Amino acid sequence: MIEIRWHGRGGQGAVTAAEILASAAVMEGKWAQAFPSFGAERRGAPVQAFTRIDDKPILNRSFIYEPDAVVVLDEGLLDAEGANVMVGLKPHGKLIVNSSREPSEIAKKLGFKGGLAVVDATSVALEVLGIPIVNTAILGAVVKALGIVSTKSVAQVLKKKFPPVLAEKNIKAFDVAYERTTMGRS
Repeated sequence: MIEIRWHGRGGQGAVTAAEILASAAVMEGKWAQAFPSFGAERRGAPVQAFTRIDDKPILNRSFIYEPDAVVVLDEGLLDAEGANVMVGLKPHGKLIVNSSREPSEIAKKLGFKGGLAVVDATSVALEVLGIPIVNTAILGAVVKALGIVSTKSVAQVLKKKFPPVLAEKNIKAFDVAYERTTMGRS
């Protein structure tokens, strides 16, 4: 089983990204869960979401305390008091960050020794969608870094989730971010 914890802010699409990833896994015949954890439930407030994917039924319904991967939709959360983004990440886990900085710079700052994937999802979202909602762009980095679902499955889910014009734009944001994702290790 792979467990992913998503950290974002209200309005960035962390919950939707977690759901799209889970739907793509189910489309491929896997078992998956996606669920949110809200605090203040307002735009800009920290939000967590969770995704579990496995080849067999998933019986665990708790939050994810020791994720295999952590996805950060807002780089500012790495320093935010109380966000606890890195807490519980497995020693050889992967960190996927929306940032314009190089992976080595982020790894050094955090003292992180696991796998790191970085993409400037905000720039991709603004360029392709015209708005700073980074969910489909960060999904490109997640799929590239983790390889748990195919790009084709994500595109199929996006086609079902959005009207045609929005689906095509979101697929493009996903594809552009996938290509621009930089992988690194400290």
